[in-house]
Amino acid sequence: MAPMGIRLSPLGIGVFCLLGLGVLYHVYSGFLTNRLSAYLLGDRQEPAAADSMVELRELLAVAVRAAELGGEEVTRVRKSNLLNEKQKGKTKEGADDKMTRGDTLSNKKMYHLIKNAFPGVQVNTEEAIEADDEDSVSWNHDIPAEIKEIIQNPSPVPTDSITIWIDPLDATYEYTENLVHYVTTMVCVAVNGKPVIGVIHKPFTGYTAWAMVSGGSNILRRRSYNLKTPTIIVSRSHSGVVKEVTRETFGNKTEIISAGGSGYKVLSLLDVKEEKQEHADVYIHVTFIKKWDICAGNAILNALGGHMTTLKGEEIIYTGSDGNEGGILASIGMDHDALVQKLADKIPSSGKKSPQ
Repeated sequence: MAPMGIRLSPLGIGVFCLLGLGVLYHVYSGFLTNRLSAYLLGDRQEPAAADSMVELRELLAVAVRAAELGGEEVTRVRKSNLLNEKQKGKTKEGADDKMTRGDTLSNKKMYHLIKNAFPGVQVNTEEAIEADDEDSVSWNHDIPAEIKEIIQNPSPVPTDSITIWIDPLDATYEYTENLVHYVTTMVCVAVNGKPVIGVIHKPFTGYTAWAMVSGGSNILRRRSYNLKTPTIIVSRSHSGVVKEVTRETFGNKTEIISAGGSGYKVLSLLDVKEEKQEHADVYIHVTFIKKWDICAGNAILNALGGHMTTLKGEEIIYTGSDGNEGGILASIGMDHDALVQKLADKIPSSGKKSPQ
């Protein structure tokens, strides 16, 4: 008698294939999660208790909501024209350092929403929070459908590894001049000092850009960038030195855009279709800058394959001091290392030279 062979029905073959695809999906999902964990935690691989962990998608949802709430305060105050403008002093670059009711009320809402949702996280914010200055604002624990659709894999990280940076009103100087298209509210989540989640919200148009490293984003890079003669965007409030450095580096005919707000400048590098949003190829800043001004933009650029470094090409660490002394070089779709080399002999020592 001839040996009997094993025969599978078409249904059996289909079930087998589906099971195989399911196994591959879970392996790939695990691979992505492990990549993110390795990027965030570095050498720290010891397990943490469940109650000492925070899920990054939830942090992103809260960050988006905080930026929106802050934006509501910013627009309300500006429309009332009761800014209560104050002078905090001078920045290290010599520009006026202003504060308004928009800054303080936005700061209060953003800070307390995040702290009420995640009491254990470290929150660094631009404006002071008094011990008795409480707010009952709360998060409803809802993760927007857009975030769930784009970022499908939970990514828990240890609570004590998190630092959140808040900028309740970026471009305050322009805000007082009613140049509101420059104004943003921003939130950044750093894990072990690495910028991982960035949210930039434009309160006067309602536009919000967000991204998570190794997760996803609701914003895209542009299709093309000018590699040979890039358009450079710089600060309008102290642009003397940076314009000089830029022209020495890229030539006297280089197009330079002067603009307010670091959030606005980062968005200029991306695919943002807003009426007054200008577009540039490289963002350069040669003097001291606060970390809450740049962390969110850094995270978004990292998530999209871009770069934000010091002028010397060094990564910026978002722990400890609230300031970055090394200037800013931000790009996407460009050869960032080549830009660093091009600037190497032109930048002021330590990026600290006063503007002219």
